[in-house]
Amino acid sequence: MHTDRRGRDGEGGAPYLLKGELTFPRDRTALLVIDPVNDFLSEGGAAWEMTKNTVRLHNVVENLKRAIQGARERGIPVLFGPMAYTEEDYVHHELHRRSGINRIMFERKMFLAGSWGADFHPDLQPQGDDIVLLPHKGTDVFETDLPDHLQRLGVTHLVIAGMTANLCCEGTGRRATEEGYDVTFLSNAIGSESIPSYEASIHLNYPLIGNAVMKVDEFLAAVDASTEAPVPVRVGDTVRGSDHLEIGEVEKVVEASETHEAYMLVSRGVIFKTDTYIPLNAVVKHAGNEVFINVPRLVVGQMPWSEPTTRKERQEKQGPRAGEVERLYGSRSPSIHGR
Repeated sequence: MHTDRRGRDGEGGAPYLLKGELTFPRDRTALLVIDPVNDFLSEGGAAWEMTKNTVRLHNVVENLKRAIQGARERGIPVLFGPMAYTEEDYVHHELHRRSGINRIMFERKMFLAGSWGADFHPDLQPQGDDIVLLPHKGTDVFETDLPDHLQRLGVTHLVIAGMTANLCCEGTGRRATEEGYDVTFLSNAIGSESIPSYEASIHLNYPLIGNAVMKVDEFLAAVDASTEAPVPVRVGDTVRGSDHLEIGEVEKVVEASETHEAYMLVSRGVIFKTDTYIPLNAVVKHAGNEVFINVPRLVVGQMPWSEPTTRKERQEKQGPRAGEVERLYGSRSPSIHGR
């Protein structure tokens, strides 16, 4: 087990990905498990009374075990991102004054360094070649040595699980997406301090932040499928949004032409009352006979997909070339304007 003490000195993130890659390449995928500690996941933990409902409802500890073990068996690096606070954090840095969540953690004596509460859950202990990151102090694990490890490992696909849905998991997922990583959230291996906050993250925010929201078994199955030759979208495949909700079945797949972009046709039915022509470059994952697109089902009906996208329409959506824009905004800086 590696416990890196270097701190963060790397720059940049993953290269922005071409989303034509629909699976999880084992040599470029990593599982990040955030705050799998007693204060969150064990009875008697400082936050247990807040988190117990979602942890029990979604069997989070058992699903985390399966995700971690499954990743290890498939040669996928597992990174543990713990949180820990010391006297210096509160006396010198006054973290308890920074935000509401910092105040709550301070008052409840959560994640005190060296305590039972800050230790990993007994069923979720790092092993062997697992990596333990430096403790994070806020809701973004990228503010640790995580970027260094991801770059060293050549990771482009980051899978996130752990605690809590609307804070550290969501905050880290947002940052990962902005850094150019392909981000997947494991919905049944994530808990939260309340059911409403869990539901908001899983069903509203994650589908807009990441590339896919999956369950543990679906993720592991997708990894196994990644060892095979890439599978194109096929007639009969089930299309799901990034919120995991079903959109419909693929009736036709049409390649790009001189006039139109490539698309798949999902015929009108119970969910949508009109035919939907989904651009193939909206597909971000392929697992078995299911394909995932990068927008939630809730938004699909609002997209301009009532007919195939033309080449001209795509150009209009891309906007003008940067060199053709005289000014990015309609107004000028007062300091410049006054000269």
